[in-house]
Amino acid sequence: MDDKELKREARLQKVCDRLRVETPRCAHCGCDDARCLEAHHIAGRRFDDATVILCRNCHRILSDDQKDHPPLIGGAPSLHERVGHSLKGLADFLALLVAKLHGFGDELIEFAKREAATATVGGDQ
Repeated sequence: MDDKELKREARLQKVCDRLRVETPRCAHCGCDDARCLEAHHIAGRRFDDATVILCRNCHRILSDDQKDHPPLIGGAPSLHERVGHSLKGLADFLALLVAKLHGFGDELIEFAKREAATATVGGDQ
C-alpha cells in the first residue's frame, strides 16, 4: 500500500470511528461511501444525543425538516420536550422511509405485471 492509499484508509477509519461502526451505511438510501456519511441527531442536537447514520443528502433533508419543529422552550429542555422532539424527528425519518417503501412496492407490482405478460405470451397461463 502506498502513502496515498494509507492516508485514504486512515481517513476512512477515522469516519468509521466517529460513526462507531465498522461498515457505515445511510439508513435511508443505503449509500456506503464513508466519505459521504454523517451522524444525524434525530431529535436535534439540543434535545438528545441519539443519532442515525445518513449520507449528506439525506442528512440535509432531515435537518431542513427539523427547522419546521418548534424552537426550544426555555433553558434545558424538559423530558416531555425532549421526547416530543424525538418523536417529531423519528416521524420525519419514517416519512422518508414510507415514501421509499411505496416506491419499492410500485416497482415490484410493475415487475409482476411484466412477468405476468411474459407468462401469458409464452402460453404458461
